[in-house]
Amino acid sequence: MGTHQPNVIGDWREYEDDHKGIRVRVHSLKKGDIPPEGRDSDAKGLTYFSFRVTVENRAEEWFEIKLERRHIDVRAGRDGDSVYLDYNSREIEGFKLYPLRRASATFYAAAPARRLDIQIRMRIDDEPSDPQVWVGGADVPEAATRASKKATRAKDSLANEVSKYLQEQGDA
Repeated sequence: MGTHQPNVIGDWREYEDDHKGIRVRVHSLKKGDIPPEGRDSDAKGLTYFSFRVTVENRAEEWFEIKLERRHIDVRAGRDGDSVYLDYNSREIEGFKLYPLRRASATFYAAAPARRLDIQIRMRIDDEPSDPQVWVGGADVPEAATRASKKATRAKDSLANEVSKYLQEQGDA
């Protein structure tokens, strides 16, 4: 995963070097999805949303995966304001991920903004992985983040915004 470019929500990212064969993605971002235990009082006045993180093992050996709330940082809006990450999120704790298997976790958060940056730095075999960032919007269906002919023509599409941002960063 040697790139410094953000991923669009729904994209897979593959690890390299010691964790070759492991890939991860952030997906299924849903606005208004409240944890089964209900709203937390710390999230008063904020809009809840959920997202899933899936880890897949395509290697020939197993890896121990740990993905907890403390391994995720979610930021909202253009200024990157902190987001409330709910304690009732479903984590992956010390799971042996065997070849050709997947493990998923659902995280619940609350934020005032619709545009999100989700950074993940899970632990693989008790070592921190390289941090990776996914960008997306709580009101944007995942299919709309793909760079299809229709999406690339739409000036307001999320894929277009991400591409424009990356081009500006490359010129700096």
